[in-house]
Amino acid sequence: MAPPQPTTPPEDPNAYRARMIEQLGGRDPITVFSETAHALGQLVSRFPARHFHRRPFPGKWTPCEVLGHLVDVEWTLGYRTRLILCQDRPRIPSMDQEQWASGQRHAEREPTELLAEFRALRGINLRLWRSLTDRDLDRTGNHEERGLESLRDILQMYAAHDLSHIDQLTRYLEAAQED
Repeated sequence: MAPPQPTTPPEDPNAYRARMIEQLGGRDPITVFSETAHALGQLVSRFPARHFHRRPFPGKWTPCEVLGHLVDVEWTLGYRTRLILCQDRPRIPSMDQEQWASGQRHAEREPTELLAEFRALRGINLRLWRSLTDRDLDRTGNHEERGLESLRDILQMYAAHDLSHIDQLTRYLEAAQED
C-alpha cells in the first residue's frame, strides 16, 4: 500500500495549468506523447526491477507506483479526451491518484508489465490525438476541480505531466540504486 502523501492545499487551477504548460516549454505535445513510452522503456531496461519496488524517499511513491500512475492517467486522459470530443462541454471527473495507486497495488506490480500496459494505451490514444483538428482541440469540458479546459490545454498539460514523471522516475531510480 502506498504511504500517505503529504496533504497540501489545492493549487489554483489556472496557476497549475500555466505551470504545466510552461514546463512543456513550447514542445509539441503529440511529439512528447510519442516519445514517452520509449523514455520509460529505457528506464525499465536500464534499472533492475528491484529498484522499481524500492521507496527511495519517505512518504513518496515507489518507481512502480509512478509507472502505475502513468498507466492510470493514460486511461483517464483517453476517457476525458473522448468525452470532450464527443459531447458538448461534458463534466470531467477527477481522480484520487493515491487511492488508485494503493487500490490497484501498483507497488507490487512488475515494471515490465506496467510498461506494456502504458505502451498499449498510449498507442490507442496517440491514434486519436493525431487525428484531432484545430476545431477539435478547441472543444472544452468542465473539469470538476479545474473548471473549463480545452482539449488543447489538456494535451499540453499532460505532455508536461509526462516530462515531469520521467524526470521523477529517473531521480527515484537513481536514488534507489544508491541504497
